[in-house]
Amino acid sequence: MNLPNKLTILRMVLIVPFVIILLTDCFGEPSRWIALAIFIVASLTDMLDGKIARKYNLITNFGKFMDPLADKVLVCSAMICLVELNPDMLPSWAVIIIIAREFIISGFRLVASDAGIVIAASWWGKCKTVSQMVMVILMLADIKVSFMPTVISVVMYIAVALTVISLCDYIWKNRSVLADR
Repeated sequence: MNLPNKLTILRMVLIVPFVIILLTDCFGEPSRWIALAIFIVASLTDMLDGKIARKYNLITNFGKFMDPLADKVLVCSAMICLVELNPDMLPSWAVIIIIAREFIISGFRLVASDAGIVIAASWWGKCKTVSQMVMVILMLADIKVSFMPTVISVVMYIAVALTVISLCDYIWKNRSVLADR
């Protein structure tokens, strides 16, 4: 197993302490900051594993499949926790749209996989992931500045828009996978 794949697995493993620390408040006041640090480290592994894989030609089918899945599980776990912790900050409709997109794309990937096709993440998908990660980071940071709720709302709407755009782009570019089935 190469380094980029190990980083992808690390990202999946970090989800467990992130969720536990965020939801249980086990470290008291610093819990949210510790969870934020874990989320940032996990998010950075996404960028790092891709750079290493491309630079050293370590791209694998495992990475093409698991890297986007690790991102989905990380971001979706964080958003579900945030809805529980502060439903006013992150409305459930936004989370439903984002998670629905992830289910649709995962199903689409399974259909492609049955045909022996591995579909890597697109540029729109990467932008979607970054916007969602930035959204989660801003929400977890909970910066007490008067304009921050507006900034968070704008970033959330951008993340939802990129989610829908990336879904349409993904299906359009790979429509032949469904047509052949």
